Order: sequence, then C-alpha cells, then structure tokens
Amino acid sequence: MSHPHLTAAVPPDRAFPALRRRGFLAAGAAAGVGALALAGCGAGERAVPTGGAGTPRRGGRLRAAFAGGGAAETLDPHRSNLFADVARAKALFDKLADCAGDMSATPRLASGWEPGPRLDRWRVTLRRATFHDGSPVTADDVLYSYRRIADPRRTFRARASLEPIDLAASRAVDARTIEFRLRRPTAEFPNVLAAFGAYVVPRDSDRFERPIGSGPFRFVSFTPGRSCTVRRFDDYWDGPPHLDEVQFVIAGEESARLNALLGGQVDYAHELSPATARAHEGRGQINVVRLRNSAMQALAMKTDRPPFDDPRVRQAFFHIADRRELVDGALSGAGEIGNDLFGKGYQYYAADLPQRTQDLDRARHLLRRAGAEDLRVTLDTSAVAAGFTEAAGIFRDQAAKAGVRVDVRMGNKDSYWSDVLDSGTLCCYRSGAMPIESHFSQRLLTDSTTNATHWRHRDFDALYRQAQSTADPQDRAALYRRMQRRLHAEGGFLVWGFADWIVGTARNVAGVRSDAPANTVDWARFDRVWLR
Repeated sequence: MSHPHLTAAVPPDRAFPALRRRGFLAAGAAAGVGALALAGCGAGERAVPTGGAGTPRRGGRLRAAFAGGGAAETLDPHRSNLFADVARAKALFDKLADCAGDMSATPRLASGWEPGPRLDRWRVTLRRATFHDGSPVTADDVLYSYRRIADPRRTFRARASLEPIDLAASRAVDARTIEFRLRRPTAEFPNVLAAFGAYVVPRDSDRFERPIGSGPFRFVSFTPGRSCTVRRFDDYWDGPPHLDEVQFVIAGEESARLNALLGGQVDYAHELSPATARAHEGRGQINVVRLRNSAMQALAMKTDRPPFDDPRVRQAFFHIADRRELVDGALSGAGEIGNDLFGKGYQYYAADLPQRTQDLDRARHLLRRAGAEDLRVTLDTSAVAAGFTEAAGIFRDQAAKAGVRVDVRMGNKDSYWSDVLDSGTLCCYRSGAMPIESHFSQRLLTDSTTNATHWRHRDFDALYRQAQSTADPQDRAALYRRMQRRLHAEGGFLVWGFADWIVGTARNVAGVRSDAPANTVDWARFDRVWLR
C-alpha cells in the first residue's frame, strides 16, 4: 500500500511532540482486532454517554489516540484488523447492519430486510445514502463490495461470514433493493450483514490511498503508523457529526496514550490499563469509561500439532488455570472469570455448563494418560495488549505446580497477531465482542481465516450450518449449546476471563457511550461525540 502525502495543516510530529520524543508514533503496537477480534457486540444496560447531560455542541477537532500497526495499517476497510483500522473504517465507511449492545443486528445502510418463506432468500432495502463524492449508494455497490470480500484469492476477514451468500446468484432488483440468494436456509442472515469488516465501498474500488466512503466523515489525510485526519460529511444519512474533524494518532504504548491525554495533546485515549483506571478514576483530571465484559482473555492452543493435538493435554491445561488469580493478577480485578467459552452473557451462551476451577491433580492425571508428564511448552506473548505479559507469567507459575514447564517467549508488538496465527503452539489471545455465531464462523470453522487454534472438524462445521438453517430459536439455541459443550470439553481456547474495556477522555469530551463494547455500533462512534 502506498503512503499518501499528509495534507493536514500541522505535521503530526510537531502537533504531538511528546509522542514523537518517546518514539511511539513511528510504529505502534498491533492491538489486534483480528486475532483479537475485537469484531462484534456486547450486552449491557443502556447508559448515559460520558460528559454529563447537555445539548451537543457543533465544531472542533477531536484527537483520538490508538495503538497501531506501523506500516501495516490500512484504509482498505475490508482489511481492517486492528482497533485503529476499525475506528478509521467506521468513520469513513458504513455497513448494511451493525451490532447493537444486545448483540442483535441493527440496520445501518439497510433500511430493512425480509426473508423468503424458506429462509434461503432475503430481500434487503437500502436507505437513501450518498458517498462522499455525491453519488448514491446502490445495490450494485453492495454486490461489488461483497464479491470483493468473498474473492477466494484474498484473505479478507469477513469472507467466512459471507460464505452463506451465493453471490453469483444474488442480484440487484433495482437501485435500492438487493435479493440475496443463500446457499442454505439461514435464519440469522442479518448477522451476516453486520459481519466484522463487511463495509460497503463504491463499485470498482480497489485502491484506498484516498478513500471514498459513505460514512460520517470524509478523508483528509493518512500516514500509516502515524496519523489520519477525517472531516465532517454534512450529507451523512444519519445526520452530520457534531465535530468538524477527528484526528486519529498512533501511540503504541499505553503510557504514551495516557501521558498525551493528561498533557492535553489528545482528547481520547483508547485501551487504558486497569491499573491506570484505578489510579485516575474520580480524580477530576480525565474521564474513565469502563465498557464491561468487553474482551475475552484466553490462551490459544494449536489443536493440530503436538502437544495440543491430544485432547487430554488440552483438558489438562483447562484444569491448570486458576482463573480468579489470572483475572486479579493480569487484569487487576477489572473483569470476570471465564469458562473456556467465548461470549459470556451473550445470546446463546451456554451458561449452564459447569464452571471450571483449578484441579492440579486432575491435570497431572490427564498428562500421565497422554504420556506428557515432563511436558515443556513455549507460550508466546507480547506487550501488544494489556495483561498479556502478566497472564503469561501467572500461568507459567500455575503450570509449574502441575509439573509443566512453560517457557515464555516475547513477541514483536507490530507483528504479533500475524505471527501467532499459524506459528507456535500456545499463545496469549483476546477477542472483542461479537455474536457467538460470528465467533464460530470467523474462528472455528475449517475455512475460517482467523482460526488461531486450528480447530478444523467437518462435523462441527455441519452443526454450525444446521444451526444457521434452523428457524426455531429454541432449536437453534440447542444446537449452539451442543457446539459449545464440545468446545468446553476439548476445544483449543482456554478462556480464563472477560476484561473490562477502558478508554479515557478529556473532561470536555461528551457523548462517549459507556454501554458499547468494542466493535459494537456505538463503540468509537465519533460522529456522536462533541466537545463542550
């Protein structure tokens, strides 16, 4: 990807000298949504946006600091894989639907959808929306975008989510109506429209140095690994943003984001640590926003290679983990314990499965049965995410009590997520919110593009397809529970906790929602933020 020239009035190095001096703008840490996925949504009560009540004020520039990915950053919305990528993408582009706080699909560019009687055809109607160049968003743009994502020669993240659609047979009924024909009946097709990364781009777009989207902000400038500036789009279908501009700046270290916020260099700091929140909450310098139960925290075991190709070894590791110690130590208590399943509290979550607790005797027994009494494994981790290095150290000590030697290996922050996707055997992992069925489709099917545990079982794929073809919600829930029961017994994710997501804002920032886990429609939704 080429690096377009910066066109902002103030060069980023001069605008943020403290960040430049610390060297954190050059190549930020990859706060992966991809291997993270931060993708999706979360449940929770509706909350008042931060900044107190009051009438939104128009104008001003918001400076938002995110961890980044250096030269790998992109404005191609179909390649978005980092939190910074996604925040920029949702400023510039839009999807047919997105995830609401309760994990349901809520319309965006689509004004509505209607299934056929057999659930294998869905008709989607577009609202009247325009791209930044003034051209209308049409059914042809939607079909082009989805076909681009589904191109088998590419590795776009949303490809697996769009798999139910027969795009060759789907058609534009008219300029604002699409008839999607599906490969099989799909009761939850609106979740496909809300899939992570399924953005609509203008027909024939394939280069995004100066992107044209239909989102609330227009492109101004972009320098990968450093900054991106966007400006209010007055003709946005959902109403123009309150802000004149948003400038996304990259600060790879949490300390750099915090110091920039405290020093007035930025107004919004994404992904602060629990320790930072505890130190600054209620002291009046900044607002601390906690997005509860936002990020799954886990260890990912590669199920296709020794020693984790033996399910008994995976089960032993489930029993080694003291989840409360991990939450208290790695997350400073800012979270809930996990039970080796994604999506605690979300629709279809198998809450009735027994909660695992540490059982070292059981772990030793399983390892003996597997012939792995003197097991030695390497645990890949990185400072790429809050709590990763702490969790690795805590689990290493827990494993030693079961006779397992864990060697902790520190990875490169800029390349960690791509490095651990296919290499190694055990790694620290996390994920943002998304529907449970999206977690299945993106990470646990044979052809999933971000299958970090290499869980590949055709019978599991078939169960997923059966669930997606089941119209009755209770029957569908029973199938999802069956899938989760198997993952709980022998899957590759050791899910030890669910972390609060923490952002910080300046005191004059209003409109940041506290009920929007990462990757939901209202997360990083800067068109509804204002400066008081």
